[in-house]
Amino acid sequence: MAMHIVRFQSAAGPRWGVARDERVATLDGDWSTTGAFLTAGGPAAAASATDFDRALADLELLSPVTADGRVICQGVNYRSHRAESGLDPEGQTFNMLFTKASSCLTSGRRPIRKPSHVQLLDYEVELGLVIGAPVDEPRTFEAADLGDVVAGLTIFDDVSARDVQLPQMQFYKGKSYRTFGPCGPFLVLVDGAELARWPELRLTLDVDGERRQDALASDMVYGPAQTLTELSGLMDLRPGDLIATGTPGGCAMRAPSALVQKIGALLPEATKWRIFLKKQARSDRYLRAGQTVTARIATDDGQLDLGQQITPVVDA
Repeated sequence: MAMHIVRFQSAAGPRWGVARDERVATLDGDWSTTGAFLTAGGPAAAASATDFDRALADLELLSPVTADGRVICQGVNYRSHRAESGLDPEGQTFNMLFTKASSCLTSGRRPIRKPSHVQLLDYEVELGLVIGAPVDEPRTFEAADLGDVVAGLTIFDDVSARDVQLPQMQFYKGKSYRTFGPCGPFLVLVDGAELARWPELRLTLDVDGERRQDALASDMVYGPAQTLTELSGLMDLRPGDLIATGTPGGCAMRAPSALVQKIGALLPEATKWRIFLKKQARSDRYLRAGQTVTARIATDDGQLDLGQQITPVVDA
């Protein structure tokens, strides 16, 4: 059965707990990182917890993925997001991989801080895979192998400053500002059977109660096994690393029509982006201070539920 792990602030510093029915049992172990929690007895302690003496609502939750881990992301990995980005939904020939600064990580219950120079602030609800075992050599993963290295799942919001990311062609810069990575509220530890249900997970995101994103994870172009296979051929993975697997359609950003893109290609670079930003600035879909983003990931039958993020937007 999936276990819902929380990391929270106490008078003595960050602590770990296991949540059940809106109550939390504090765990006795002193794990300074997510990787340490996963590899040095955290899951066993959570499985044997019995004293659920705290109310979840009373806790100041922290990101369940600590900032020593890496944040590895997949871009335009949902067919619906590819379509709204002006790309062929079935034409993906490579897995777009990039990273975010791990200092962007924040709680799924804390505010997103909007920098004063950012006008096009966008949201992207994503399914996060949390690595629980090291990968230090190339390996071909099949669906049945995911549980060998994926310890748990979490909700991740890949917050993006589009007016930095796109004109400057800086994915890292436009997505790495502090608080641009709400994570949690839970790290949900799963077994192989539960992990096999990842395509049934439904990702939703609302802004002030308006549904913006709603899709099943099965809309992914490159699933977790394919992505882990590719990453294992590139780099080592460590316990506590987070892989954000892409977002479905419904983001604030809308790609120009094919005709407009062809015309734009004939313009000087600075002119093209000035026109693009001016048009995007007319949209009321970008996030503003005072709004609240609510994100949820769960199977439709509720048997696998990663919880709900509630993140207000504030001016930095």
